[in-house]
Amino acid sequence: MFAAEQATGPVSSRGRFRLTVIFLVVLGHTLFSPSHAAADGLDAEISQLKADVASLAVEVFALEEDILHPADTQVTVFLTLARKDALMLDSVELYVDDTPVASHLYSDRELTALEQGGVQQLYTGNLPHGDHVLKTVLTARAPDDRYVRRESTHRFRKQPGESRIQVALDARAPDYEPQVSFREWK
Repeated sequence: MFAAEQATGPVSSRGRFRLTVIFLVVLGHTLFSPSHAAADGLDAEISQLKADVASLAVEVFALEEDILHPADTQVTVFLTLARKDALMLDSVELYVDDTPVASHLYSDRELTALEQGGVQQLYTGNLPHGDHVLKTVLTARAPDDRYVRRESTHRFRKQPGESRIQVALDARAPDYEPQVSFREWK
């Protein structure tokens, strides 16, 4: 009789607890789980926020460049090789108004790129308008396995607007004496 009473009688406290927990889980799932439409809207909003952040990053980079290197005072110096078999460039040092601004040691890969017509940006900086002196110090090996070190200077006048200066390195047979030429790009 005890088993029959238990089956048809009132629910025990343990059973009530289980029913309450199940009810609360179902209610919570119903109330707090987003519907598919809400989830899709949230995904679209997140995608839009990502696109906005990427766009703002581009704008911040452009503003940073304008602040760090305003076009009115900007000077950029490039290096090229006039002939590919002239010298094996080892290093270049660059000075503006006797202040060191760049120094570079060349790897085989960088030399190959320069020999194939590549252009290396050595320096970008700001200079006030007026007269300036650009000095290069290069160390290289000639085809006759002789090491050479040369200093060359170039006087230029910084005008309003961007200034670009090309430093071209050449050496001709039979003596392979390095010659550095400077050309201001307009």
